Order: sequence, then C-alpha cells, then structure tokens
Amino acid sequence: MARKFYVTALIVSFILSTLAATRGAAQNRNAAQALAIETSPKLQAMLDEAARTTLARFADKKFTEKNLAISLIDITDPKRPLQASFRGREPIYPASVVKMFYLAAAHRWLEDGKLKETPELKRALRDMIVTSSNDATQYIVDVLTGTSSGVELSEAEMREWGYKRNAVNRYFTTLGYTGINVNQKTYCEDSYGRERVFRGANGENRNKLTTDATARLLMEIATGRAITPERSRQMMELLKRDPFAPVTGGGDPDDQAHGFTGIAIPQGSRLWSKAGWTSTTRHDAAYVELPSGKRLVLVTFTTDHSTEREIIPSVARFVFERMNSVER
Repeated sequence: MARKFYVTALIVSFILSTLAATRGAAQNRNAAQALAIETSPKLQAMLDEAARTTLARFADKKFTEKNLAISLIDITDPKRPLQASFRGREPIYPASVVKMFYLAAAHRWLEDGKLKETPELKRALRDMIVTSSNDATQYIVDVLTGTSSGVELSEAEMREWGYKRNAVNRYFTTLGYTGINVNQKTYCEDSYGRERVFRGANGENRNKLTTDATARLLMEIATGRAITPERSRQMMELLKRDPFAPVTGGGDPDDQAHGFTGIAIPQGSRLWSKAGWTSTTRHDAAYVELPSGKRLVLVTFTTDHSTEREIIPSVARFVFERMNSVER
C-alpha cells in the first residue's frame, strides 16, 4: 500500500513539474515575442540626426558619442511598436533608473504570492519611485531578495548571499533581458561591508542598464503588458509626472518632472518617467503622449556630464519636434 502511494506521489509530482515547465516555456515564448519590436529606418534616421545635433551642440564641452545612449519606441499603435536606438545596447551605470526594474520585480513577486501587500511595502514602492528615495530602495531590494546589509561575510556565506541578491537578475533573464545588472542597492554616498564587497574591488559588479532594455520595460508597463494590465496601471500611477505644475522644492529631490525630459515637453502633453543623476551621470526614461496622439518611449543616458542639464532636453526637444512628421 505504501509503495502504491509512493508511486502515485511520483506520478503527481511529475505531472506538476511538467505543467510548471510548460508554463515556464510559455512565459519564455511570450518574452521572446515581446522582444520582436520592428526597427523603423525612418525612426532610426530621425534619432541618428537627434544624436548628431546634440553631440555637435555640446562638442565644446567634450561631449562625445561615448557619453550618450538613446532608445526610442513609437507605441502609437501598441500592437505594432517601432523602435530605433543610438548605442542602445551599451551597459551603463543607471543611477535611479534601476528603481523602475525593482518596481516591476516587486509587482511580479506580489502577483506570484511571494510578497504580501502591506502598508509599509506600498509606502516604500511609492517613495522609491515618486521621490526616488534611496532608503526606500534599500528596503525593497532586501524584501525582493531576502538579504540585508551588514558586516562582511565569509567566502561561503558571501556566495549564498550573492545568489539571493541576484534574484531580480534571474527574473529579467527569463524574460530575455541582456546586458543588465540589477542586484545593487542605491546610495547617495557609498556602501559598506558586504554591499561593498559584493560590488567588487573595481566596481565590476555595479548596477548596469542599457537604454534598449530600459525602453522595453517602460513600453511594457505603458502598454499594460508588464505582468498584468492592472499591475501595469498601478506602476504607471507612480511614474506619472506633471511638468507643467509649479516647482515646489523638496517634493522630489531629483526634480524628475522638471529637470529632465520634462523641460522639453510640449504644452498639452502627458509625461510618465523615472529619472536620476549622480556626480557623473544624468539619465531619464520617459513615456510621453503628445497632443497629436503620438505615444512614445524615450530613454536617454549621459555619462561624465552630469552638470549639463540641457543635454537630455536637447535630445527630447529634437524628437518631439520631428516625431509627428515621421511616417510609420
């Protein structure tokens, strides 16, 4: 009787594992399909011109091609998105833009029942995105990965800790994302202890994003493809900005509504974004609905020119002015 029960249990286990594998394969197929965004020669020509114009404008500041990366996706027809990019596959330190990836991962964990929706988690997600709080981000990373900061660990303990910390990386890998690293907390100053050790002696394990990967994630959120339409809606609510509202000061230390793409946005447009800067970088990932009905995702990263606040608006202004004349 016991043997019969054991065999039955094995059969049930096999069936369940097969179903799980089938679901996983289906998710991977969907991920592969999500990557198949058509490249538009006309959109590419316009974006290349935007890059050339911006590089020429800031050439006297020693702003060169290696300091700029741009990705653009036209989602006016969400069933047929078109894309273009300028150095869009270059892995670059992402500043606060990485927080958008933690937001998406948190909603995936919530959807799968791996996280419980609590007032504290909700507050942390809001503060991480709306005001770009690093303290909130550190809390979210610990919650997502089951890790915590602290003193250095032994080599064996560090391997186990590092495996846990790579949970968000593993998730995005299953979706087909490449050229990114999203396993580090964000700091205004610097990290200590196990966080410093994990980053590597030369910073080899620092967070990295490509503008292509960032644009893809924002497109999927904006079009309701990220996890579920309802969770996409919740994420969009946090990403919403008002570039036409008065600057109040203190509400958002990074000035995400007015300090980046928002500077160049035409009257009557709507903006959702995640921006950030460091002593060397200045980045913005923006979803914009123009008065003409055009809908686009524009992601711009700059390096080594953090004090040049006009570079990202320069790119955005060029794209907005010419977007309506680019045929799909």
